[in-house]
Order: sequence, then structure tokens, then C-alpha cells
Amino acid sequence: MNILLESKNLKDYKGNVIYLYGDEVADKALPFHKDEIQFLKAQRSGDKYSLVVFDRLPSRLYVQNFDSEVETARSQEKIRKSAADIQQTLSKAKQTEVYVTGEGVLPEEVMALVEGLTLSNYRFDKYKSKKDTCIESLIVDSRLLNESDIATNQVLWNWVCQCRDWVNEPVMALNADAFASQIKEKADGLGVKCTIFGKGQINSMKMGGLLAVNKGSVDEPRFVVLDYHPQDAINKHPLALVGKGITYDTGGLNIKPDDYMQEMKTDMAGAATMASALMAAADNHLPVWVMAFLPMTDNRPGFNAYAADDIITMYDGTTVEVVNTDAEGRIILADAIAYANQYDPELIIDCATLTGAAVRAIGTVGIAAMEQNAHNAMHLMKIVGQQVYERIAELPFWEEYDELVKSEVADIKNCSDAAGAITAGKFLAHFAKAPYIHLDIAGVAYYAKRESFYGTGASGFGVRLLYAFMQTYDMIEK
Repeated sequence: MNILLESKNLKDYKGNVIYLYGDEVADKALPFHKDEIQFLKAQRSGDKYSLVVFDRLPSRLYVQNFDSEVETARSQEKIRKSAADIQQTLSKAKQTEVYVTGEGVLPEEVMALVEGLTLSNYRFDKYKSKKDTCIESLIVDSRLLNESDIATNQVLWNWVCQCRDWVNEPVMALNADAFASQIKEKADGLGVKCTIFGKGQINSMKMGGLLAVNKGSVDEPRFVVLDYHPQDAINKHPLALVGKGITYDTGGLNIKPDDYMQEMKTDMAGAATMASALMAAADNHLPVWVMAFLPMTDNRPGFNAYAADDIITMYDGTTVEVVNTDAEGRIILADAIAYANQYDPELIIDCATLTGAAVRAIGTVGIAAMEQNAHNAMHLMKIVGQQVYERIAELPFWEEYDELVKSEVADIKNCSDAAGAITAGKFLAHFAKAPYIHLDIAGVAYYAKRESFYGTGASGFGVRLLYAFMQTYDMIEK
């Protein structure tokens, strides 16, 4: 979608218009007839976020009401969602151009509308012979926004959509090798250092977790390390992002039942999220040193697949009892976290579609999160999460939960009978030597039914959160 800044006279413009209408606007400032203004006010009195549509043949004027007096983050999220509904209406009407304007609105409110339109305009339709109509040209009133803000945000939105592309792609086209290669191509284009370790190197490094999960697959594993290190970085030690890259998860020998097998191409959303967030930071030249550590494989029940009761020796020498082969994500993440320790990171954040328990705990409206020795960083994560409305629900991480991952035959075991989301985090925290945050995105990475501007399918949920966190990274009290 092409975003342009122009100022148009509504009396002369014959195209579709979205007019953002908040509070404290004088009637004389509104470009409507008296009877239309009366109708608008009647609609606002019943619903301050109502959409009023006026025919301006051959086009339409969409007046999107909003409440500028409520809490800012909540209001902007409602605007984004309203924009997504308008985009759907335009798509069904086969309209490809729209002009955005308004009166008495703040730049961030207009940006929220543009963001909602842009993200809801995404489609994964490369395999469809008949494609939906989408907005091709979005014209924004140049009095309301400036070019630099649009350009910076559009870079971020492009990477959200790239994350969606990766997650939506089936494993037949995106196994570990293809995924790693595509990430390297993107990294090279931005000047980000990218190192890909093949199976032989992974074996030499003794990454027992990644190798074990890969034993049932015909496709070799990959381990990708990204390094974005700007000269003006505000941090002397890197921020380490670790992402789960299970390109397809059958559950292994603990095979999933049929109705749980659908959508398992999405089990690499954590790796896609972390790669996309780092690329967005590099593309917009954020002054933060960021590294990403992305273990990749599929989890299959073939060949000499790893089995329950196996005992694995991990990269750092920890021995792990396998209780369930479908708890494979934490096994490959653990190797990556242990590997990241050697770079002496200031903070380690992992991101994964890790547990159904997280979905049962908080549903599909936010991220289940835990922290170890990272209280200040988690506090900032919650603040920016509220601002972009990709919210954090922090679960307890009490030391009593450590007992639940202890094993009778090894150092630890890969899952527990209770507190599934928390004990998965505790398993991973064992391997982190730096302050650590765990993000479980199982409930938000993919939506089987349309979820507002996140759409249907991969959502890209978490990329905007992590980008906002990196934007404000210097605010952490260390």
C-alpha cells in the first residue's frame, strides 16, 4: 500500500474519505450540512465510537467518531479497530483509494487510524487465484501528520507484515533451511550480521536439545544468530532476543490429536517475531545493540525420533529428562539461551508459542509473561505493552515452581503436571545467566477467525511491542 501526504478540499475531492471526529470540535469547523451534523451528534450520544456513512456519489464519506477524553492507549486501540472495520467495508466495495482527514484530532490519533488501515490491509494470498481487493493508495491530510513519522511507522508495519508472511507460510515452503536463508537475505539487505550454523556445526557445539528434537525429521536443523550493533548504541552489552523456530510441530512421538495438528506451521512464530523486531530496529536505525538467537527445526515422529524417557545433555551440560516430546520448544530454546550467555547480554528475552496453559490462563488477548532478575525491564515492557495495546499479563515466578521441574533421573525435566505456562518458563530460566523475560505468545500469534486489524491467520503480535521496548530501552533503571 502506498501512503501519501496531501491536503484536499472535500468539496472538490470525489474519492472515498475517512473523517476522524473527536470531542471539542466546533460545528462550524465540520464540513457537513446542518442536518448531517445533527444526525452525527445523535449517533455520538449513543455511541462515541459509532461509524456514520454519508453517500457522496460516486464515493462515500466515512465519519469515524471516537472519544478523545478516555484513556489514550484504549482510545487509540479502538480507533485502530474501527479502521479495520472500514478497511473491510472498502474491500468488499472494491475500493482501492481513500483519503484520511479530520478536525480537532491529535497526530497520534490519526496515526492509530492509519496503522489500523495498514495492518488490516494485509493479505496472505500468494496461493490464491482470486485475490481480495485491498487499499492501494492511502492519502493522509498533510496538515495532520509529517513525512518522517509516516516513514518510520511504515517501516515497522512492513516488518509486522513480514513476520506474518513467515508464520503463514506452510512448512512445505519454509523448512528450517529455507527460513534461515530468507532471514539471511533480509539481514544482508540491512547490513545486519547473520550467521547460520548447519547440522554439523550444531553437532560440534553439542547443542543436544536442538539435535534431539531434529532426530525425527528428514530436514536438517539450523541455528541463526543475528547481530545488529550500531556505532551509537546506548548499551555496552547486547539485548538478546531468543525465538522458537519449530517450523512444524506434530508433537513427535507424543503425537498431537488431529484437531490440534492444524495450524502447527505457526510454531515458529517466536523466531519470526524476534527476527522481524530486530530487522525493524535496524531498518529504522534505533541506537540499541540487539542480537537474536533462533534455533530452527521441525518436530516429527520419524526415523530415530527422540522419545519420552530419553535423557538429553544440553549445550551448557545440563541433563534433561524428556517427559513429553510435544514439549519440544523449550528444549531448543534452552540451547539457544545457553549459547547467548557467552555474549554477556544485559537482558535475555525469549518469545515462543509455547503452551496451551498460557491460553487457558489469559485467553487470546495478551501475552503471558514471567521474569527472573529483570523487574525493571518487565515494568517497562508492561508500560509499552499498554501503550501499543499488546499487553502483558505477568504470572508469578516463585521459587516453589523450581521444584516442579526437578527430575529424579536428570538435572531437570522438560514439563510438569501443574502450572504449565509457569513451569515452562522456569525450565528456560534455568539456562539464563542474565536477567531474563519469558514471553508466551501461544494465544496471540495466530487467529483462526478474523481478529480486527490483526486479521485472519498470523497476527504479527509482539513485533510492535518489542520495537516499542527497544525505542525506550534507555529508560530501564539498571
